Amino acid sequence: MEISIIALPLLASIISGFFGKFIGDRNSEIVTSLMVSISAILSVIVLYEVIINQYQDNIIIATWINSGSLDVNWSMKIDALSAVMLVVVTLVSALVHIYSIGYMSHDPHKPRFMAYLSLFTFAMLMLVTSDNFIQLFFGWEGVGLCSYFLIGFWFKKETANAAAIKAFVVNRVGDFGFALGIFLIFYLFGTVNYSEVFEQIPSIVDKQLVFLGMEVNAINLICILLFIGAMGKSAQILLHTWLPDAMEGPTPVSALIHAATMVTAGVFLVVRCSPIYEFSELALNIITIVGISTAFFAASVALVQNDIKKIIAYSTCSQLGYMFFAAGVGAYNVAMFHLFTHAFFKALLFLGSGSVIHAFKDEQNINNMGGVWKKLPYTYALMIIGTLALTGFPLLSGFYSKDAIIEFAYLRGNTTGFYAAGIGIFTAFLTSIYSWRLMFKTFHGEYNNKNIKIEETHESPVVMLIPLIFLSIGAVFAGFAFKELFIGYGATNNFWKESIFFLKPLSSDHPPFWFLILTPSLVILSIPIAYYLFIKNKKLPEQIATINKPLYNFLLNKWYFDELYDVLFVKSSKKIGLFLWKFFDLKIIDGFGPDGISAIIKKFSIKANKLQSGYIYQYAFVMLLGFSALLTFLIVK
Repeated sequence: MEISIIALPLLASIISGFFGKFIGDRNSEIVTSLMVSISAILSVIVLYEVIINQYQDNIIIATWINSGSLDVNWSMKIDALSAVMLVVVTLVSALVHIYSIGYMSHDPHKPRFMAYLSLFTFAMLMLVTSDNFIQLFFGWEGVGLCSYFLIGFWFKKETANAAAIKAFVVNRVGDFGFALGIFLIFYLFGTVNYSEVFEQIPSIVDKQLVFLGMEVNAINLICILLFIGAMGKSAQILLHTWLPDAMEGPTPVSALIHAATMVTAGVFLVVRCSPIYEFSELALNIITIVGISTAFFAASVALVQNDIKKIIAYSTCSQLGYMFFAAGVGAYNVAMFHLFTHAFFKALLFLGSGSVIHAFKDEQNINNMGGVWKKLPYTYALMIIGTLALTGFPLLSGFYSKDAIIEFAYLRGNTTGFYAAGIGIFTAFLTSIYSWRLMFKTFHGEYNNKNIKIEETHESPVVMLIPLIFLSIGAVFAGFAFKELFIGYGATNNFWKESIFFLKPLSSDHPPFWFLILTPSLVILSIPIAYYLFIKNKKLPEQIATINKPLYNFLLNKWYFDELYDVLFVKSSKKIGLFLWKFFDLKIIDGFGPDGISAIIKKFSIKANKLQSGYIYQYAFVMLLGFSALLTFLIVK
């Protein structure tokens, strides 16, 4: 049963990818959706067994590499952590597959699209079920490759191709650090298997290494290198620039990348490696600072964006920051809890935005929408649920998980923890403002689209609404239903067991009452504030933007990260490339190589050609000279 969870998406991808033309579009959609749905059902059964019967196993599928001390298997590690990820990945993927049947109905390449989705799912499943770093890296690169395929799915669009390349290149930067981390692990321990590595970690706590001319602690270096990989895959600040551009792909792709695959891989990596990170206070502090900085950065940028998908994309970036700073303060189980609840409401928001885009015939600018809540009643109601969950409205799933992160950061008791808690509260307020801005400008106020009459907008078909309904159930109840299991008293021993390692037990204290009600109060207060700003007094935001023009432009241009990278890396790389091409390649290599040799031969051939006069007496004279020279040579010799 366990192996089927992985095998079915791969089989679905092969059938749709290689035989889609023979079985047809509809059969490709049915086969892929059915197989991934079966995988989701089996994943739920596995999680049930883990919860009820404390089921754990490490299923060896095949021997992969056996060379010297390097012994790597294709395996399927089942524990609480991988079981949770299996449910998240397969359940969201199955709903995205079903949703895509309606959303991609007019696309001429449906089998290829469905094949990519299933392959993406398979790669992520290989990642989360690995019991060693090599298989993890295989799945890691697999999701990167599939993201390239899916972001650039509409390859005839230049912007889609550019976005796909950008995602691929930026992730290579992070993956380089990740690969160095794996090399260092093998160098120090002679193995890449989780259990063997984690057992040896306490033995090298004080070991020092020389890296780039500096003496550093071995565990600190491993943790930082692994986290660089996580930063790229999970779009943390400095390596985040690919994420908003990834919206060039079809909306179902955005939902899958942002809710269940790809970006969650970095969080999973840090949590899976908790037996290493617990021995590195430096790395945990770095993770906390990077995570909370990302959360604030992305929320501030989302305040002024106008593309409906990019607003939700920056929301993902911000929520990933929350997950990382939860891991940074040692609350790995809380990070996984937020990852779990986030999957439901983020997929709901993305697929809901896809429903809006579908109704507006591919329009994505929220300034060209408005006033359609009665025309799209189901989409509107479901996106309201997703927005309430995202903002952490009391009693919805985001409330339980996000507030728990802030509380545990506060209970950490050190400077980093207090900093993270304070910024986390303020970021939650910004999240609520930009989320309700999106809802009010999209569904309320005046209808602003000049190209499409409001009568032409319509609700999405049932095949697109059913996945939204299922996701809304998770967005409402997942937090309440799983809170005690994931982060309740004794959860670290009863549920997570050895899948998450805690060097120091998490604090069981409770923050003061004022702290507990602070974030929910701000979240509730933000709703009338957003309503006043974006419905009642629409000129006020414009006036604020005009008065604070430099700040507005700073946020609108995403803190100028793209422009900075363009100057530092893109343009400088192009200049170096042009210099190497024109000087070394053309003048030296080609000049003294093939071009130079061919030029010399050409000159000699031109000279030799002049000897071809066509007169017999000249040829006879040359022959006589040659014969005389040969005879002279033989006599002298």
